[in-house]
Amino acid sequence: MKGRIKKVFPGGNTSEGFFSYYSYLLEKGFKRIFVVKGGPGVGKSTLMKKIGKRMAELGYDVEFHYCSSDNQSLDGIAVLDAGIVMVDGTAPHIVDPKYPGGLDEIINMGEYWDSEAMQIHVDQIIASTNEVSRHFKRAYRYLSAAKVIADNMTQSLKLSMDFPVLNKDTLLMEKELFGNIAIQIPENNGVMGRVRHLFSCAYTPDGFVDYTDSILQGISRVYYLGGDFGIGRSTLMQKIAHKAMALGLNTEIYHLPLMPEKIGTLIIAELDIALTSSDHFKENNAIVINLDQYVNKGVAAEIAAQVRSDKELLDDLLKRGIACISQAKQEHDVLEQYYVPYMDFEAVGQKCEEIQSRILDLAQCEAQAASRRIFN
Repeated sequence: MKGRIKKVFPGGNTSEGFFSYYSYLLEKGFKRIFVVKGGPGVGKSTLMKKIGKRMAELGYDVEFHYCSSDNQSLDGIAVLDAGIVMVDGTAPHIVDPKYPGGLDEIINMGEYWDSEAMQIHVDQIIASTNEVSRHFKRAYRYLSAAKVIADNMTQSLKLSMDFPVLNKDTLLMEKELFGNIAIQIPENNGVMGRVRHLFSCAYTPDGFVDYTDSILQGISRVYYLGGDFGIGRSTLMQKIAHKAMALGLNTEIYHLPLMPEKIGTLIIAELDIALTSSDHFKENNAIVINLDQYVNKGVAAEIAAQVRSDKELLDDLLKRGIACISQAKQEHDVLEQYYVPYMDFEAVGQKCEEIQSRILDLAQCEAQAASRRIFN
């Protein structure tokens, strides 16, 4: 039986610049963390994809952590039950071993390139690297401006919301979700549930990419929170998350790329439930809760023109930001061409086979240890 592949983003291009939740990838490496170093195009992502797919074929559940700046490439993988992580340790998500030689080790792909031959391209490498950085800075300024407009829309839409009724119904929803466990797990017992933060969607060179359907595979009850942007869906999920953690339940929170403080999807795995605002679930066997029901239609009509104007401006700024991310990717592709011809990919392939064999041995050892813990 094949393992499940879950697709996420550990970092995102946001209104606050590049925003990282890489620590929540690294925490899955309780057995071993492989930190892959090397320049563009040297095979880091290919190495991780090959090993991740092989482990999934062998029945292990694997998280594929995609790069928001190149959504065809991986920033990391986590072989979950085995406690093994591989991560790209280069900028903008620089990762260095915390326990080198023990829990962590470096895989240096720079060992397989001809450094002397590459010297003829030093000036081009510097210029191209700076150009990539310039495009990202432009992208983040557009996304920052987009957030200002999004905040403007939110403040306008708040005028039309019946928050007392929404708050009352949120409490009823908490009772529906947690009523059966409130007695079993008393609140304020000092044991808070753990939380894990990631992104399930991102602004990428290919536009807005959403993997929420991947992270919710296997969840029995999915609540889709419908309604316009800015009417309180994130706030509702935040309240549910706080309640879950107070009851000692672990949660997974997936944030929105424009405003990383906002929640797009919440998973409470122990209850086999999830809440999401992803349009993947608008018509996908989800339980629909439409927050538009709490909108005062009269007030909404009065502010409709200004909200529509802000929405058009927001969409334009997002398109401009994404265009800059795409330009950065195009320049990054140019940068790769200064590395690829000087790589010994045959040696890289041999290294991949060696690491894959070691990871499989580690995974099998962990499975045996887990079996012993169960029977003891």
